[in-house]
Amino acid sequence: MIKIAIIGAGGYVFPLRLIGDVLSFPELRDCTISLMDIYLDRAERTASAARELIDHHRFSTQVEATDDRRAALDGADFVIITFYIGDDETRRLDKEIPLKYGIDQTVGDTIGPGGVFSFMRAAPVYESIVEDIGELCPDAQVINYANPMAMNCWFMSELGVTPVGLCHSVQNTSHMLAEQLDVPYDEIQFLVAGINHQAWFLELRRGSEDLYPRLKQVMGDRFGQAHRLGSVAQDSGDHSLQQGATTYEGAQERVRTSIMEAFGYFHTESSHHASEYMPYFRKNPELVKKYIPVRWPRPHSERDVEGRTRELLAQFKERLQASSEYGSYIMHSMVTGQPRVIYGNVPNHGLIPNLPDRCTVEVPCLVDANGVQPTAPGPLPPQCAAVNRTNVNVQELAVQAALTGNREHIYHAIALDPLTSALLTLEQIRRMVDEMIEAEREWLPDLA
Repeated sequence: MIKIAIIGAGGYVFPLRLIGDVLSFPELRDCTISLMDIYLDRAERTASAARELIDHHRFSTQVEATDDRRAALDGADFVIITFYIGDDETRRLDKEIPLKYGIDQTVGDTIGPGGVFSFMRAAPVYESIVEDIGELCPDAQVINYANPMAMNCWFMSELGVTPVGLCHSVQNTSHMLAEQLDVPYDEIQFLVAGINHQAWFLELRRGSEDLYPRLKQVMGDRFGQAHRLGSVAQDSGDHSLQQGATTYEGAQERVRTSIMEAFGYFHTESSHHASEYMPYFRKNPELVKKYIPVRWPRPHSERDVEGRTRELLAQFKERLQASSEYGSYIMHSMVTGQPRVIYGNVPNHGLIPNLPDRCTVEVPCLVDANGVQPTAPGPLPPQCAAVNRTNVNVQELAVQAALTGNREHIYHAIALDPLTSALLTLEQIRRMVDEMIEAEREWLPDLA
């Protein structure tokens, strides 16, 4: 019987979605799923929904809930990390302090001030998890879903555990592009490579047809520089795939279309997120409104999220079918030997030679009984690699801050953030970082 540990299992919807994915494969049902969260009541909430689903389908799957991470990790074959380190207050501080200085982040969890501080809060927890894995389940396949993906995975790799980082941006963007082009999804082929949230569709084809000329025409007509955006449909904020459909933007794609017009290739993260990774789209409120006229909704209320959980549970009771999330496919392939290709975030050991060595890159990976095996797509177009390096610079210095405890590297990382450096002086950046450190000190590691 295999053991799957989910660390940070107290979320409302995503852990249950992963459990449903696991149960959709008969070969994975004979397992123990250990749900760990520092808040036991939240882990129990997820466990209760999972047991209800298991009982409905009369499976033999065992589910346990715990607030003891070592107990969850002990003997695990797969370790899935889904946590966020912080609370509603740290989320507010990550966004509102930079906003005082003119840095308007949409989400603030990937790079920028919010992304760096989100990582710095998580680093001590990752360090202790790596120690526990080495002792309790050294052969486990570690799957990281937590942002900031690239920093978290890079840090773990430097500490001696190599995870595969998983995101849904490749799957969801490819579906969105197929819809924009009115091409059945099962008829398109693509090759993607780069870094998480900023990987590039290097190829987009339908058989022998190169779809890029059509893509540039269609997206240019709808969202390009010559287009004046009219009414924009509300984005639901739910960017998961359900039965082949996606709500992954599509209504406000002005940012990514502009990036494609400038650099030649479409990339994987939504325009909403992408606007904060580059210096061109958020320089002032008027520009923000022009490119992102509708912001993602605020977090759902407890009642709303409970309703979404019940809705998802009802769907799984009616029909168990794996979502687009790669986690269950990795586990199934490793257990059964069935080969698959997924997109994963892994260390760059020559995979993309014009990105820095050891940084985290997102590339196609073969998965079978031998585990996750990254492929080497080769060099990116030089302009795409150059854009990626502006974000890798931030990631590298944040990782160095966590590895060394050197406070100066936090200043360095945020000073090199593309949006921050476009708007603030070095003195302003230092004041902003100092304010964030003071406000979040209880969550941060010791800094020299």
